[in-house]
Amino acid sequence: MFQKYSFSILFFLLVISVFAQQSLPKVKTTKTEKKIKKDSLVESLKNVEIKGKSKKKKLETSGFAVAIIETKEASLRNLTTNELLDRSVGVRVRQNGGIGSNVEYNLNGMSGSAIGIFIDGIEASTFGSSFNLNNIPPSMIERIEVYKGILPSHLTGDYVGGAINVVLKKDVSQNNATAAVSYGSFNTFQSDLSATYRDKKTGLSFRGSGFYTYTDNSFETWGRSTTYVNHLQQITRPYRAKRFNNDYESVGGRAEVGFADTKWADQFFIGYNGSSNYTEIPHGTTMAVPYVGRFNETKAHALILNYNKRNFLVKDLSLNINAVRSYRTTYLQDTVGYAYNWDGTVREIIEFGERVPLKTLQGGQQGPKLITNTERKITNARSNLGYMIANGHRISLNHKYESTDRKDEDLLNPTLRDLATKSIVSKNIISMNYEAETFNKKLRTNILGKYTNNRTDQTRFEIVDNQGVSSIVQKDTTRTNYNFGYGATVSYNVISSLFIIASTENSYIMPTETQLFGAPEINIQPNLGLDPEKNINYNLGFRYGAIDFGKHKLTFYANAFWRNGFDKITQQVVNEAEIEEEADADIQTTRYINLGKTQSRGFEAEIIYVYNNKLNASFNISKFNNLFKLELDDNGNAHSLFGLQVPNEPYFTMNANFQYRFNDVFQKKSILNAYYNAGFVGEYYIVWGQPEWSLTPRQFTHDLGASYRFPSKKLVASIDVKNLFNAEIYDNFAIQKPGRGIYFKLNYTFSKFL
Repeated sequence: MFQKYSFSILFFLLVISVFAQQSLPKVKTTKTEKKIKKDSLVESLKNVEIKGKSKKKKLETSGFAVAIIETKEASLRNLTTNELLDRSVGVRVRQNGGIGSNVEYNLNGMSGSAIGIFIDGIEASTFGSSFNLNNIPPSMIERIEVYKGILPSHLTGDYVGGAINVVLKKDVSQNNATAAVSYGSFNTFQSDLSATYRDKKTGLSFRGSGFYTYTDNSFETWGRSTTYVNHLQQITRPYRAKRFNNDYESVGGRAEVGFADTKWADQFFIGYNGSSNYTEIPHGTTMAVPYVGRFNETKAHALILNYNKRNFLVKDLSLNINAVRSYRTTYLQDTVGYAYNWDGTVREIIEFGERVPLKTLQGGQQGPKLITNTERKITNARSNLGYMIANGHRISLNHKYESTDRKDEDLLNPTLRDLATKSIVSKNIISMNYEAETFNKKLRTNILGKYTNNRTDQTRFEIVDNQGVSSIVQKDTTRTNYNFGYGATVSYNVISSLFIIASTENSYIMPTETQLFGAPEINIQPNLGLDPEKNINYNLGFRYGAIDFGKHKLTFYANAFWRNGFDKITQQVVNEAEIEEEADADIQTTRYINLGKTQSRGFEAEIIYVYNNKLNASFNISKFNNLFKLELDDNGNAHSLFGLQVPNEPYFTMNANFQYRFNDVFQKKSILNAYYNAGFVGEYYIVWGQPEWSLTPRQFTHDLGASYRFPSKKLVASIDVKNLFNAEIYDNFAIQKPGRGIYFKLNYTFSKFL
């Protein structure tokens, strides 16, 4: 097993073994007293001018097209991490229903494997579906970084469309604990707990967090996606119904122990991340056919290693290492052999003049009756070695190793256990960055070059019947490829608070394990023939602010982009020319395919207004035209779909957010915050050819909320009303999302213990 690890991990272990032999130095303190006159101290403080930038400001002006989402206020409310992302500029969270349903992220037209989803710089998929952005509460998160286009060195990987990096809380400077519990519509219960502790003498630190979520997801649907089929096989569309067989339960936690701010490490933590969930699967790719008794259970165990040190061995040399070894299992069961309607009753047909229950063709809800188990062993290691070669000039060498060892077992046929399909996907990425600050630190540049080596292996067995004689045939498939990529970013501080930002990238994307080998628990079929996707991207924008006008502050941001995709990897959708009627588009499964050539041009913009540090208002917009640009079909004729918008992708979104703080309401030193959010998604088609019945309508949503912080500053109570007017809202393949919901939450902070 160890030979699979990154060479950087071996180097790290060698270094740690040296330092581990040294005992921690004893700190000798000398108590001194100085008498300073009050007047002279005040005068001295008046002459002190503090200059600096917050982490948020530094990232937003670093040359990358990046937006920072801070979670401090959101963690007090009934908001999920995905809801926060969905309200940010240029981000569309594609979720197949309510809490716990499958999620895909779209950044201005880029999605799927083009987008990296990280937790502390490690791909979220490493931790499994039970510990991801779908269920990690904002209270566990320090900030969320959303990159569009080229990525910084510490996130270098097999991506070109951008990335979402969730940075978990790491501050252990204070010993405290927080707890929260909430309850709301659709029998939704959520709770989370976190704690930090640090021994100031030794630097020994602990941080831990956990969460629990349960929901029925029993919201009503009434759009065209919900159907009812009577005993004469006549389809009623739309049909108002309440979702069932849609329970979701998730529990997870993380514990890390190590040292912070010591002589040999700024941060050194080893930890464990465990999670599990139970998910009922209410339908297939579309909502037309409801399922009963189809569900999956997942478990994940991950061992974590984090180490970073500035001035490592020599001055101006820094080392950062993140590594995870995880063990994941996915159990899937589908054994109910009757077809159902959305009213929860068994469908019927006429046989010999009588109405009888309709049995499914193959014994399961989505196809053949099945009970399967998928095991994954994942190694993910990332290392970054950076050196400041001169003032304002830095180079960094990055290495990333990732391997997924997958085994698919058929539990309904124990005799075939030794014939389980085994698959391995591995990649090595080596990259180098050169960062420079010139012209009195007004001009910042970052140049990236990377080399990627990919390998895919699969061994599967088939039982072949040859003239009455059965034999087992082993089929081995191996694919290897390598590619080079490059990119650059530029940020120029034109005048105070005005930054011009530009970036470009030319790189490839390797298909993921899920895209290649499928994932039946989320209705994805395999496609071993997928080719890497190539993208050439350009971004140009500016950020201006915050501009102060007394009590008023304004910040402006805008970015234009031009993206060219070749062999784009995307979910296959229905083509109107290949079906006879609307019901033929009610597909149960899909797969990932190479779409050919696409081109996306558009813009995003945001304005933020703050008044007297009490009113915070923001408005953002994103619009683009992601077009199919393959001119000729397989026969050399003009392609009938040339110039059409790529279906099943929303391309016009807007969000408006308002927050106002009231002080001393009801009680002295109390704080009442009121919130309002409005969202808009433009209409889009979900079928090639753009038939009117496949049009997803425009969507408007309104949310209200309030939180009350008691004078002790330890207890916060909040209420949120989501989708206030019970609007009809949709997502992937016109799957309807929850209507109006009301949620209550309590947060409590324990401080000054131990």
